[in-house]
Order: sequence, then structure tokens, then C-alpha cells
Amino acid sequence: MKIRTALLGTLLASALLAGCQGSSVSDLSLRAEKPLSEKIVAKMKSKGMTRTSPVMVRIFKEEGVLEVWKQKNNGKYDQIASYEICKWSGKLGPKFVEGDRQAPEGFYNVRPAQMNPNSQYHLAFNIGFPNAYDRAHNRTGQNLMVHGACSSSGCYSMTDESVSEIYAFGRDAFKGGQRDFQIQAFPFRMTAANMARYKSDQNYAFWKMLKQGYDAFETTKVPPKVDVCEKRYVFNVPTPDGQPLSATDACPPSVGSESMAYTSSYEKTFQSAFSAAQKKPSPSIQGIAEAKLVSAWSAARARGEKVTREPPSLSPASAETPNAPDIQPAATPISAQPATAIAATPAVATPAQTAAQTAAVPVPQENPAAVSPMTTASTVPDAVAAPAPEKKKAWWKLGGN
Repeated sequence: MKIRTALLGTLLASALLAGCQGSSVSDLSLRAEKPLSEKIVAKMKSKGMTRTSPVMVRIFKEEGVLEVWKQKNNGKYDQIASYEICKWSGKLGPKFVEGDRQAPEGFYNVRPAQMNPNSQYHLAFNIGFPNAYDRAHNRTGQNLMVHGACSSSGCYSMTDESVSEIYAFGRDAFKGGQRDFQIQAFPFRMTAANMARYKSDQNYAFWKMLKQGYDAFETTKVPPKVDVCEKRYVFNVPTPDGQPLSATDACPPSVGSESMAYTSSYEKTFQSAFSAAQKKPSPSIQGIAEAKLVSAWSAARARGEKVTREPPSLSPASAETPNAPDIQPAATPISAQPATAIAATPAVATPAQTAAQTAAVPVPQENPAAVSPMTTASTVPDAVAAPAPEKKKAWWKLGGN
């Protein structure tokens, strides 16, 4: 009886896992051991890589791209594969609080224990949010993944075929002795031209800090050593015995001089790129105020309360990021709209705005087939929205009276 009770408890605990992880104890297939194709193995050999050499992952939100880089025999890294991100939720900018639906940005490490071969989203691995920087800023959230199923609520979702290869790269690197692999998650490719586009964005200071790590890798083609001190990222700072710095303590003196030299060089490049910046920037999260607004909306939605079809927003929906769901602009500023009103007061939208809205975050299925990202992201119904009637209605009438 005790054994049966313990087994039942284990099954219930697994079924209640939250967030993007979606573990399934009944699905113990061998998909996690699927080998990389002979074509990829041949490409690795041609680049001077072994099957089990270390890997690194880079993510670019605006471009909707996930890159896998692998170490060559000379110690430098080279890109071995690139994948279209099927779906990521939220906007450009970091994750602030649980429920804000933001996909994280920053530098993270994935260890073997974070790999999930039994995910109901085909395969998955936890990116490691919150890291030392996030914790120093009291940011909350859990189970933020790269996974399959082409569906996301704060994660980076891929097709099943893509995540199978990405997972295999990490798995084989661990077999070769790599202790953890680095994930660098950026809002966009951090060129001088792109930085100039976002010079007025309230996330600019955060992105400028990330760019130092971006540039360190672009220059050396070796993943930078990442630390946090004074609640900010620092890169390639020598420490005794390689021990990490304290996230809230003062940085070593060497950090200040290196930062000043980098800033001087960066400003010169920035000024030359500023006049050439023409592409309109994509919307980004408006700090903790918007994060809390969306978090309250998510909580009301989880309780089954009537909410707007799309999360509230303090900036317009993006027309340039098709892999991220458009977000309904908030009717009133956060300071004038209590959290309890989110569930009851839908924002007013014009017919043109309504037509432009994308479908809500789709509900993942047990073992969905890998399909076109642009098809999946717009055709799966919302989990709490009423079934679509034969005659189309305005979006604010979908929930009934």
C-alpha cells in the first residue's frame, strides 16, 4: 500500500508541473536519443568539430532566430546550425515577474539536469531563469524553456523537428564532458545600427549592457565568462580560482577601467550608425509597470475570469515581429487601472485593430506534428476563448454577456 501511495504521489506531482515544462511521465520514447543526421555530422567534420565538442546557443527575438554554435579543434566556435523560432511570447525586453508572458533576455547556463526528455512539448530544456542578475533584481518566474510544439507562454518554442536537433547538440556535448552550455538571449542582433534604432527605448541601458557580452563573443568567437556584480553583467573578469562574483557586491577595480574603454569605443560607433538608422523599432515591454499589468491579466485568466482576448499593453502591437503574438493596447495607463479591473474591462479596439490582432497563445498538444510556424501561430484557438460562432463577432463579444 505504501508503495502504491508513493507512486501515486509521484504521478500527481509530475502532472502538476507548471509553466512551459509540461512533463509527461507516460511518454518515455527514444526521441531524446535520436542521433543527428549524417549530413550534420559531415558538416561538423568539415568545420573541424567533433560530435561531442562543446556548444553554445544564441537567440535573437526580433529576427526570430536560434543559432547553435560549436567548438572547433582550435578552440574557437563556429555556427553549425540556425533555426527559425516558431513562437515566442511577449515583446522585446527582459522578463520581470511571473505571469508577464515575457521570454527572458540575458545570459543563461543549461546543465544536464535541465534537459527534459519527457516533455509533452516533444523535447525541452530549461534555460535557467532566474539567473544571478535576475535574482539581484528580484525578478520572478519558473520553467522557462526552449521546447517543441510551436506554442509559447514565456518560452522559446520551436517545431518538433528543430528542437530534436537542438536537443541532440546539447545532449552530445554533455556526453563529451561539457558541464553546461551558455544561452545568449538578445532582443535583436546587437549591431550599432540596431542599437541606434532603439536609442530612446526604456530598455536601452539594459540592452547596452548585453551588447558588451555580444561584442565579446563576436570578437573572440569564444563564449565569454559571465559574472554579475553591482547588479549588472560583467564579462571576462578574472576571479580567484574562477569563482563567481557576488551579484550585489562591488565590482573589482579592473571592471571600471575596462567599462570606460568599451563605452568610449561604443559611442564612436554609435554616432556613425545613428544617422543611418531608418527601420522602425519594434515595440518593447514598458518596464515593471507593464509586466505587473500582464501578470495580473494572466492570474485572472488562470482563475477562469472573463478577460480580454489578448494581454493588456502599454505600447502598440508589433507589425514587425510575426513570431511574437500581437498584444492588445491597454485602454488606460497602469496607474489609472487597478489590477482587479483587468478581468472585467476589455480595451476598445477599432475594426482595423481587431483584424490585425493575432490568435492568442495556442494550447500545446500531447505530440503535435511539426508544422509551418506561420500557420501554427495563427490557427490554434485560445484555451479560454469561446468556440467561434458561424457568424463572426467583434472580439469583445466572444466571451458572451
